Amino acid sequence: MEKSPVATDFIQPEPARVEDYHDSSPKAELELNVGGRGATQRRLRNYQVTMIGFCSGIGTGLFVGTGSAYAKAGPAGLLLAYIIVGLVLWCVMQSIAELATLLPTAGSFPHWATRFIDPSVGFSLAISYGYCYTIAIASEVSAAAVIVSFWTDITPAVVITVGLVLILIINLMSVRFYGETEVVGGAVKILCFLGLVIVSIVITAGGAPNHEAIGFRYWNNPGPWTNFNGIPGSTGHFLGFLSSFVNASFSFIGVETVVITAAESVDPHRAIPKAAKRVTYRIGFFYILGALLIGIIVDPRNMDLVSGTGNANSSPFVIAIREAGINALPSIVNACILVAAWSAGNSYCWVGSRMIVAMTTDHQLPQIFGRVNKTGVPYVAVIAAWLFGPLAYLSLGSGGAAQAFTWLLNLSTVAGLIAWATLCFCYIRFHAAMKAQGVSRDTLPWKGPLQPYAAWVGFIGSTIITLVAGFPVFLKGNWSTSDFVASYIGIPIFIVPIIGWKLWHRTQFQRAATIDLWSGRLQDGEIMPQPNPRNTVWGRFVDWLI
Repeated sequence: MEKSPVATDFIQPEPARVEDYHDSSPKAELELNVGGRGATQRRLRNYQVTMIGFCSGIGTGLFVGTGSAYAKAGPAGLLLAYIIVGLVLWCVMQSIAELATLLPTAGSFPHWATRFIDPSVGFSLAISYGYCYTIAIASEVSAAAVIVSFWTDITPAVVITVGLVLILIINLMSVRFYGETEVVGGAVKILCFLGLVIVSIVITAGGAPNHEAIGFRYWNNPGPWTNFNGIPGSTGHFLGFLSSFVNASFSFIGVETVVITAAESVDPHRAIPKAAKRVTYRIGFFYILGALLIGIIVDPRNMDLVSGTGNANSSPFVIAIREAGINALPSIVNACILVAAWSAGNSYCWVGSRMIVAMTTDHQLPQIFGRVNKTGVPYVAVIAAWLFGPLAYLSLGSGGAAQAFTWLLNLSTVAGLIAWATLCFCYIRFHAAMKAQGVSRDTLPWKGPLQPYAAWVGFIGSTIITLVAGFPVFLKGNWSTSDFVASYIGIPIFIVPIIGWKLWHRTQFQRAATIDLWSGRLQDGEIMPQPNPRNTVWGRFVDWLI
């Protein structure tokens, strides 16, 4: 068998220039869309990609949403849930980071599904994943309005409007400016969490104003497990863990978005693998350490955990701080939560717009949605994604409007889990194609560890989480048709577009022997040379840090 060419030997049409993209002729579109290429420009620096990878998706879920999960599962249940979901996410990240390093295509995810599974799956993934994040814009700006209510009674509509305007302005500016806002927002999140870690240690050691040492008190009383809905024994403990397991999954959704930056990174061959490696630290630092600290400093029976305020009053960290007699910190923590919510909304608009661009590269949307300005910003796609943000005003209503908004949010979280499973399956098919075509993984720019086993763990784990997401409705006396639909309608919403696109376009499942493994790879000269930061001690430290 003749040896397959390595990436540098493969000749593909030179990507169209940005100034040529305003030519809407079929020839220009064909040249631009080779291998999933879009017209966006490479302006994100490596440190920006690293910070996006370390902090992307961290919103109110980590700081506030963990409270209700802790109340249902107890200290051990919460910690175990975050460890297991963290393992699944790690497997997902290693899989998609390898693909992104090799194929830094526009939007990444839908194109991979089109290329490695079936065009109909790519179409459906673009819709469901794009929907997941465009709806999340509304979720985060609504959360910001609730967070502001911690200090003032200002009309929530004002806060929502300001948030939406800022998000639109930033996303219409150069992606490098977007990257800087993510760096600033990420720095605030990290500093806030570092502060919470220190304060938690002080509180548990008895150094707070009340001088009450806690230790592992709540692991002993009421114990490491909580009875879910009052169900006693091991059954109640397991159901509590399962509930926290689902909640933890929703908190982790968004971490994977860093690989979408590959198409706009100045050096994806270095930045994406680094971000994939840093995700290990992120899981351990933010989520697992956070879950451990919450189980130490707060009683799971504290009713404030399930008060549903949506601001710092429901945060397990703030509850512990107040009980310890520290009065100044709750407002500071709430301000950090506000920054986290707005930063997450800003990130979600960016992700949603890139999903739209990805659909243009695979000719699943009119090419106008892929048009860019002189700085490479896909302004039509940005505006289209942002237009879902005003759905946040539904949250201000009552009755049907508020219920509709809750349903939209539930659908978006399930879509994120389905995307995890689909992306892992993309890698499984890619790995099979490499093997079938006799291409060695040694030719890849970066190889993810433990493959293809990690991809299989990610695929199976994500699928299981998706299927158990609505388990409470199946408990005796707990049936709710609306809750069942909200928990599982995301599955048919993902499947129906696949069937429709397949029937209409007669697409075929991609065979491993014929899958395209070459187009879309970076060519010589496309990666901008970057200064080596490792020439000094300080440079080596910064390179290790970010």
